Amino acid sequence: MTNTDRPIALYGFLRPRPERRDEVRRILSSFVAPTRKEPGNLQYHLHEHEDGRFFLYEIWRSQEDLDRHNATPPLRAFLENLPTFLEEAPDGYFDTMISPYAEAEPVPE
Repeated sequence: MTNTDRPIALYGFLRPRPERRDEVRRILSSFVAPTRKEPGNLQYHLHEHEDGRFFLYEIWRSQEDLDRHNATPPLRAFLENLPTFLEEAPDGYFDTMISPYAEAEPVPE
């Protein structure tokens, strides 16, 4: 199995500006249900940390699926205005999973 056959994990913290915390919570929360229905999405979780940061954890079947997700208009609009919502750049990570993930069997061509 090559790295391109393995699921992609994207995770990290976002620290909203205090005056925009509720708005960021609403926007991020609005992404959960639609994203979980997207082709190739294996997991999508949003957490709120006690210090006010939001933690996102996503797993995608492939880079292509993640790229398609990142091109959705609501997400593009949020990302294009990220500096107006956040106090600092996101503390994010993007990795190829090396542990088995049964739901991520390669799609037959």
